[in-house]
Formats: sequence, C-alpha cells, structure tokens
Amino acid sequence: MVKIEKATFAAGCFWGIESAFCQVDGVISTQVGYSGGHTENPTYEEVCTDKTGHAESVLIEFDPDRVSYEILIELFWNIHDPTTPNRQGPDVGSQYRSIVFYHNEDQKNKALVLKEKLEKSGKFSRKIVTEIIPETKFYKAEDYHQKYFHKRGIVRCKSK
Repeated sequence: MVKIEKATFAAGCFWGIESAFCQVDGVISTQVGYSGGHTENPTYEEVCTDKTGHAESVLIEFDPDRVSYEILIELFWNIHDPTTPNRQGPDVGSQYRSIVFYHNEDQKNKALVLKEKLEKSGKFSRKIVTEIIPETKFYKAEDYHQKYFHKRGIVRCKSK
C-alpha cells in the first residue's frame, strides 16, 4: 500500500507552480487553491482583491518512498525568487507571496533547515522572505485553474 503525504507551497501564480510539481516522479496529485487567509471559501476574484489574506498555493500529494519532502522543497526554492515580498515576476500582491505551509513538525524543521542553508549559500543577495507557517485550511480553486498548463499542452503532468 502506498503511503501518501501532503505538502503545500505558495510561490507566485499557482499555474506555474503546479506545472513544476505535477511533472515530478512520486507526486501523485496536485491541486491549485488558496491558503493562509481569513476568508472562507474564497473565489479567485476575491483573492485577487488582496483582501482575503490568502496566497495562491498548490497542495501536493506525494509518495515519500518515491520522492522525499526535501526534494520537493528544493524544487520550491528553485522555481521562484524567495526574496521578493508579495511579488513573483509580473504578478504583484500578497496572494503571490512565498510560503511553505507545513503539515507536521518534521516538514517545519526541514523547511527551516533548508531555508537557513540557502540563506548561508550566498545564492541571493537579499534576505529570504518566505514564510514557514502551519497549513490550516486549503480551499481548492475553480476547476478552470486546475492543471491549467497541462490542459493547454504547455506541460505534461505525470500526476493526476
């Protein structure tokens, strides 16, 4: 029987973030949605107002026997700029902030250790602003946002 664990990350527009993770061997499924805010059942339009507190995020289910949490978080650090508060590329607003939503203390500890290691590496000239906070409630985004790049033939997802 396959053991399934969850990871949740926010790192800018969820379309691109999902496309990176859905191609990873060992990732079973991905969903885009909203996390970290105070509004229940937010819509995309509400999140875009910058008033819900939510960030566009990706919930990942993975098989830890095939891909480790460390590999996933390393990918997270490498697919966005963790030094820009409330911005990734042309996308601006708190919904695009960088966050690791940990699901247990082990994930929290690994995220903190890897963040510190990255800060000490000198890869970035600015301070890393990524939040590392507990996952509270993930709200699945509207269906038209799910596997957006896959549906358009831009990437091929291995996961469901």
